[in-house]
Amino acid sequence: MLGRLAPGSATSRLLLAVAGVAVVVLPLTAAASAPAVSAADTPPGFWYGTDSRQMPVTGTGPYIEPVIGGNYGGYVGMVGNWAYWQGCHGQLVWSATNFSQAATNFSKYHKGVGTAGYWFMAGPGVDPHYDGTVAEANSWGQQQAARALADIHGTENYPVVWMDVELPGNAPTYTPAQDNGWNNVYTSPCSGVVAHPFIDPAVDRGVLDGFASYLTAHSSYKPGVYSSPAIWPSIFGTGGPSQIPDWYEWTYTGDTSSLAHHPSAWCLTGTSTCAQFFGGQTSAKSTALMWQWSGGGGTSNGYGDFDQIDGARTP
Repeated sequence: MLGRLAPGSATSRLLLAVAGVAVVVLPLTAAASAPAVSAADTPPGFWYGTDSRQMPVTGTGPYIEPVIGGNYGGYVGMVGNWAYWQGCHGQLVWSATNFSQAATNFSKYHKGVGTAGYWFMAGPGVDPHYDGTVAEANSWGQQQAARALADIHGTENYPVVWMDVELPGNAPTYTPAQDNGWNNVYTSPCSGVVAHPFIDPAVDRGVLDGFASYLTAHSSYKPGVYSSPAIWPSIFGTGGPSQIPDWYEWTYTGDTSSLAHHPSAWCLTGTSTCAQFFGGQTSAKSTALMWQWSGGGGTSNGYGDFDQIDGARTP
């Protein structure tokens, strides 16, 4: 996932046409050295995976997690981006290769959780019909869910669709709005010009509620959120709108740029670093499903995004 995305200028970009959508595949930059190979994620039920840009998954089947070893346990790709949907630009972050490898491991070798998708969410501030009401925010969320389901086309087997809620900063490749419209209202979706600051957290929450309600009413998918304990309250506050005790979560807090220590049961082995969740949840909750432990949130490791997935909690 992106997580305060900061695309590197040294990384070349290859544009592909996949199902009529412009997709960005970000080949890897060379890393100085590879850490020691790990046998597998632990305890049983946990899997290593990757997300977003293409990673050098190895093997011919079953496939192996790149760099750190263990079975390749899943891939999560950007099925849609609000800015692409609104015509601001044409870039998504998706690897058809990693998608295929994770799907094969799941269906043929019964390893991992398979494939999942995330939608790069827009807050109410880039809604063309923004009026400051929860009702309109709810409608805006429903529209995004409808587009996400159209982009998925039922090809992702994982039962959760992830709402990517983040503040990407200055990342014009993916969004013209530095906060994705969560904290500021813009003159238009693609302008990048703030009309006025501040959005009530209840209005922000209306977007998520609309997305979740539409998703569950029109598909068998369940709603989940990708975010962090730092980003979450800066959008939704700490009151009622911030609480999501029953939604599935994927966090990137506790992340590191080092690949020397691999995750085991929500903590990096040999360290005191552990996954931290948000919205009133902890890793002990059955709804805590994934941890992007390296590569997101600006923690560049020279390869890409590495994830830990609790397959035993798959809904």
